[in-house]
Amino acid sequence: MSKLDEQSLTALKTAFCYMPRINDVNEFDHPGRVQQIIDDIEAVREVLLMNDVDPDEVADEIHPDQANNSSY
Repeated sequence: MSKLDEQSLTALKTAFCYMPRINDVNEFDHPGRVQQIIDDIEAVREVLLMNDVDPDEVADEIHPDQANNSSY
């Protein structure tokens, strides 16, 4: 797969911010769809990684006003 253009990458990052975290996916909230949702989340994470984007940092980049202000 080739790299995404900037507009598509920004759209994917934004959509990823609204996806549940894998550890939040459960049978109670998503009956019968747990594995499909996890597979979808993993697919998006893979595309982000292929485009040199750390999925764990996306939310802070897209919504910097809501980012944790921790420093080391």
